[in-house]
This record gives sequence, C-alpha cells and structure tokens, in this order.
Amino acid sequence: MPNPQTTQLQVSQLHYHRQSRMLDVKFSDGTLACFSAEFLRVLSPSAEVRGHGKPKLVSNKKLVSISKLQPVGHYAVKLVFDDGHDSGIYSWQYLKQLSEQQSELWQQYLAQLEQANANRDGLIAVKVRY
Repeated sequence: MPNPQTTQLQVSQLHYHRQSRMLDVKFSDGTLACFSAEFLRVLSPSAEVRGHGKPKLVSNKKLVSISKLQPVGHYAVKLVFDDGHDSGIYSWQYLKQLSEQQSELWQQYLAQLEQANANRDGLIAVKVRY
C-alpha cells in the first residue's frame, strides 16, 4: 500500500540559477532544497547512469549546466544538461530523497571518484566568463 505522505508530495516551485548552476526546489510541505547541476547530473536516475544494478561513475561534470527543465505530468521534471544528457526523469520523491541524503551521497560520490582515480574537472581546461 502506498505511503500517503509520498503520494501527496508535490513540488510547488523550481528555480534554476544559471550563473551559480544551482536548482532550488520548493516542496509542498514548505521545505526547500538546493542542488548543484553537477550533483543532479552525476546522480541522474536515468538507466544510462543508474545502470541495471551497477551504477556508472560519472566524472568530469564540475562545470555542467542545466539547459532546460521540462515538466513530466504532475509528478516529475526532466532535466536537460548542456553535455547532452537528457534521459533522467526526476520524480518529486527522488528529489526529496536526494535532499534528505545530499551530504552523504556527495561524500560517497567524492570517495568513488578518488577510488577510481577520476575527478570532477573537465577533460580540457575551459574558461567561463560572465
């Protein structure tokens, strides 16, 4: 039987800040979560990233941006990233889960990068000017 609290969960506002590359998510319960585009990209719920039981480590996304937010019904948003990734559908429940576990998920990600001798920086140096 579905949990009534999760079935009622809604997002009342999404706001993407292009310069800081941060997405603000305001939930209907009044909580506010702030996610970097990098965090959302490396933890995409897509099959491409999550794999089939073995998640893929995504590196070199420190400067990734969100280029488009597309609503998916009343339950999710599809994020399109400027690196071409566009197959992740972020349900409100998944965003809430990310907000509640953000710190530990980020630390796990950094540890995985270190273990794989990978990094967050791009493969080539890119200068961004605003």
